[in-house]
This record gives sequence, structure tokens and C-alpha cells, in this order.
Amino acid sequence: MRVIAHPMAKLYFYYASMNAGKSTTLLQADFNYRERGMETMLWTAALDDRYGAGQVTSRIGLMAEAHKFDPDSDMFAAVNAEHLERPLACVLVDEAQFLTRAQVLELARLADETGIPVLCYGLRTDFSAELFPGSAALLGIADALVELKAVCECGRKATMNLRVDENGRAVVEGAQTEIGGNDRYVAMCRRHFMAKRREAAEAPREVGADA
Repeated sequence: MRVIAHPMAKLYFYYASMNAGKSTTLLQADFNYRERGMETMLWTAALDDRYGAGQVTSRIGLMAEAHKFDPDSDMFAAVNAEHLERPLACVLVDEAQFLTRAQVLELARLADETGIPVLCYGLRTDFSAELFPGSAALLGIADALVELKAVCECGRKATMNLRVDENGRAVVEGAQTEIGGNDRYVAMCRRHFMAKRREAAEAPREVGADA
């Protein structure tokens, strides 16, 4: 008996620092598919509700509705169920740094077994220059890695995400995940990222800071 194989599909990881246009690039890819009459399925992290839950929104005003994922989401089952209703040409995932390792493996399986390309967009590292779990998994197993470029204040390529307080000073401690935009994060080259963190770590504590 002849076995009919699915066409080869890839798992892509588009990564960058903040403000590099990841969501804009995702929405452009989605538009390109839909313009040709192809069906897509969009996902974004449930915890990022800056612009409303279940929306992929870019800084230049583009927006699209998306399915929400959290650590318990079975994206493999959800995509397969959707694929039975309407054949999908592509799956696009925003805020991919918040995927679990298990979900990344499921997305890879989705590309391998169903022939649906999966395009993931997200940050590579957090405010401490540590890899996010989802990003680490994608860097390890994605078929294609694509770096999107942002620009530091000095004009060099920005690769790091500096978390800042309400006064614009670097924050060097805290939880890995803290949702925020330009008011909380600044994209910087490594040189200036490290300098700002050293400056903050060495700065004298304000009197009454622990009061």
C-alpha cells in the first residue's frame, strides 16, 4: 500500500528585542496568506492583554483577532480541530517566548505530521539576558531562525531588553515576566544594556527605600 506523505513544512522562529516589529511582521505574513485565499490561524499569549485579550496588535496600528494560549493549552489538538473545519495554510504564534517547551514540541510535531508551516515570533531573552523557556526550545529545534532588527539609542543593532522603572532607571531584579511596552522596556545593544545595569546595581539605595 502506498503511503501518502504530507508536504514538508517548517517550524520558524522570528526573534528580536522589543520594538523590532515582530507583531507587524506576523500580521504582514498573515495578510499575504489571506490575500491569496489561504486560511490561517493566529495565536497569542493570554497573559498579554495590553491591547485587549486575544489580539495581535502592532505599534503601527495593525490588529487581528487571535486564539489565546496559556501553559495548559493543547495547541496541537486545537489546530488539528480547526484544520478539519477549514484547511489551514499556516499557523502564526505571537509572544512565542511564553510557550512551554512541551508546546514548542507540539508545534514542531504539527509541522512534521500535518504539513502546516508554523511561524513563531517572540523575544529571545528577558530583562536579565536569560532565555525564556519557549525561546530556548525554539532556538533548539526550529527549522529556521530569523533575527529581526531593532536599533539602540546609539544606532547599533539592539539585541537586549532593558527593563526600566517609572523614572527610566534600569531594573535589575524581579520576576522574569512583567508585561509592558515602551514605558517598561527599552531595546538596547549589549554594550549599553550592560552599562545601564551596572550603573543601576552600583547606585546608592535611596533613604527609606525599604520603609
